[in-house]
Amino acid sequence: MSGDLTVGVVTFPGSLDDVDARRAVRLAGHQPVALWHRDHDLRGVDAVVLPGGFSYGDYLRCGAISRFSPVMEDVIEAAGRGLPVLGICNGFQVLCEAHLLPGALVRNQAQRFVCRDQGLRLERTSTPWTSAFGEGQEIVVPLKNGEGCYVAAEATLDELEGEGRVVARYLGSDPNGSMRRIAGVSNPRGNVVGLMPHPEHAVEEGFGPGTDGLGFFALVGALVADRV
Repeated sequence: MSGDLTVGVVTFPGSLDDVDARRAVRLAGHQPVALWHRDHDLRGVDAVVLPGGFSYGDYLRCGAISRFSPVMEDVIEAAGRGLPVLGICNGFQVLCEAHLLPGALVRNQAQRFVCRDQGLRLERTSTPWTSAFGEGQEIVVPLKNGEGCYVAAEATLDELEGEGRVVARYLGSDPNGSMRRIAGVSNPRGNVVGLMPHPEHAVEEGFGPGTDGLGFFALVGALVADRV
């Protein structure tokens, strides 16, 4: 499953990086498809991206309201059948609120918004979203969040470690206090990935820190899922 795929990018009220995500999909050689949060229709896409932003203004809890959007019912059902789903920043929060991924994202330990280029080490490269990277590969992509501190019960963290489901870890100083320096995780099957940093802002030379983020959208060797 690679080359000339259709990748849906969901827009919620308050999404900021949906256009950037669609651009990243296009630069990776695939066809972006705009999906609206109120629609019960994934339009037959091969994969879905939940982009960053402040869905519903984060007025309740980050991602807590978007989790109940009509489109998320379809995303949850399709993810259960193997559809590749990537949640970036706010999208990661939505995936946790939807219980497609374990744990939660809470206020940064320093109680301040963080915006900087961030080093990551890729640790699970068997997912559709990370298969373009080598295990242990180090990359740099932008990070921008106020509630990006990943937390989970110790038993859950041990399970993630034991099953190899930590997708990426922060290098250098931990930007937000995430437990075990976790920057991204996956579900057991590997088709659902949540990532706090923003790879869609590192997909073209001259714009951002380089092109390290483009590999997240390559979908090389992606899992085969029923079309929706």
